[in-house]
Amino acid sequence: ATMSRGFNNNYGATSSTHVPDVVSFSPTEIISLCENVAHNIGSVKSGWQSLEKTTKIIGTQRDNQQTRDKVHQVQMLTNQKITATSKDLQRLAAIVRGGDKQQKLQVEKLTSDFKIVVEKYSSSQQQIVTKMKASLLLNASQNDDIEGGAEQQQLMQAQRTQQVQLQFEQELLVDRETRVRKIESAVLDVNQIMRDLNVIVSQQGEVVDTIESSIENTRGNVEEGTSELRKAAEYQAKYRKKVLILLIIAVIIGLIVTGIIVARLKS
Repeated sequence: ATMSRGFNNNYGATSSTHVPDVVSFSPTEIISLCENVAHNIGSVKSGWQSLEKTTKIIGTQRDNQQTRDKVHQVQMLTNQKITATSKDLQRLAAIVRGGDKQQKLQVEKLTSDFKIVVEKYSSSQQQIVTKMKASLLLNASQNDDIEGGAEQQQLMQAQRTQQVQLQFEQELLVDRETRVRKIESAVLDVNQIMRDLNVIVSQQGEVVDTIESSIENTRGNVEEGTSELRKAAEYQAKYRKKVLILLIIAVIIGLIVTGIIVARLKS
């Protein structure tokens, strides 16, 4: 028996979406979503590590039906976590636009961490399916060799025993191939998820850049305003000084004139 090709690997794919416009800001929802995303990132990481360990078992004496069942269970659970987390990040990206810079950077960090672990998980899925296919082909080839040897045997009892063994092995291969098909069909198509995450990261980066630019502009305006106030204060001080000097001169002139008038009146 040989593995069929051309399976559809679109399980878990999401439709193309864009980050929604700004929605009502909710600090409580941001905290809740961030906690969920962080927890799910840990779950996806555990799924990836589990697949990495199982890949080393495929094709060895420890490889059995339970191994493939476990792989499929890990896939189904991890794929659900990835799909849910992708939606949570899109929601976060929309809400956090009304938040501060620290919250935006937190969402950007979570998105980046999630993207990295999903890429590792996707790679492990591809590796384990490839190794399972290779193991199936090897077992099928070995059974064909045994069958050829059985046909050459002259003893009927030995031939019947061999045929029973071959039938049993064939059934095992069919069952194993069915399980591999299930695992391959559950391989998550992360292409759309990666595109959505890239959009989120890009838009979060633009928002942070805009905030930094606004801060710089505000700082520049404050510095410019401070400079203008300083100039105004200096001008006012100079003006007061001039008025004081003119007042003193006027008083002196008044005193001189008064003295002259008084002197003439006495004479």
